Amino acid sequence: MAETSRGRRQPTLQDLAKVVGLTANTISRALNDRPGVSATTRALIKAEAERLGYVPNVHARSLVLGSRKTIGVIVSNISNPFFSDLVSEVELQAQHAGYTVLLLLSYESAERERDAIDRALRSGLDGLIAAPVQERSTAWTPVIKAGIPLVLVSRELPELGVDFYSTDNDAGIQLATDAVLARGAKDVVLLDEDMPFSTIRLRTEGFRHSLERHGLTFDPRNNVALVPPARSFRVSQSWHADDAYRVAADLLDRGRRPDAFVVGDDYYALGLYRALRERDIRIPEHVMVMGWGNLPFTRFMEPPLSTLLLPFEEVARRATRRLLDHIQGTADGRIVTERIVPELAIRASTTR
Repeated sequence: MAETSRGRRQPTLQDLAKVVGLTANTISRALNDRPGVSATTRALIKAEAERLGYVPNVHARSLVLGSRKTIGVIVSNISNPFFSDLVSEVELQAQHAGYTVLLLLSYESAERERDAIDRALRSGLDGLIAAPVQERSTAWTPVIKAGIPLVLVSRELPELGVDFYSTDNDAGIQLATDAVLARGAKDVVLLDEDMPFSTIRLRTEGFRHSLERHGLTFDPRNNVALVPPARSFRVSQSWHADDAYRVAADLLDRGRRPDAFVVGDDYYALGLYRALRERDIRIPEHVMVMGWGNLPFTRFMEPPLSTLLLPFEEVARRATRRLLDHIQGTADGRIVTERIVPELAIRASTTR
């Protein structure tokens, strides 16, 4: 078997042919979906290739011929402001190091993520930076088996044993919640997305910790309002203000009137503002609103939105440098996990 760039043994085409009992030419035709191989045989070969961790064609050639000087980035979609900024910074850092970037999108779909991973493997990339869908880590097993350097951002899969960089969602949401509590709030609702991501779980946990540190009771039925996962079926925009508007309007119309909202994204604040305005609930006199993300429009909202400045660029910068260290063989043997604490931007929406 061939030696990979990280010291693992990578099966060759000949190894796979020997295990299956067919010629290397037949194996190659099956893996590349060329004619002349039955559907049953093709399925058998692909299943065995996946079991062995075989990486076809292009990557194998690149190991022999040398680096292609290309980094892959797999994210959900670049309409998400975090991922658009992340991709831009990765591309900048890669360019400085003489690398190009191949962008692949998952659209929060496990199937599309598998397709993106397969394309990355076939493209002979030197390394990958990815924000996983998080449905299961097994999709990334072929990358690990192939010895391709992998760094995760934003969403963690600890069982993979790879480097991870992210905003500190727990600490950040505690900063946000502490800020409204320090300004007199006694009843706070977290408005966030209803998706099974580690980022959202950490924000919910941090929100609970903040309330409890201030002697307040946390009840998810009373203190958390979840916005339907529009991203699972609409891909043009990551978050939708109208979805948050409907959830907030329903909450208010049922008589729930907290004195502060902490939202999981600035887009949600847009919808929340409208729901409050339509019901003559004034910000910040009647209710304070704290955002998340410091998107450009927040300074122009009325009143200007207090929010969290997320370290998009720094996450990308550190992740890219770490990946390049792995590619160039200068990384130490540690598994690095870094969560960067965001900063508060206090504006009129929380100023009384």
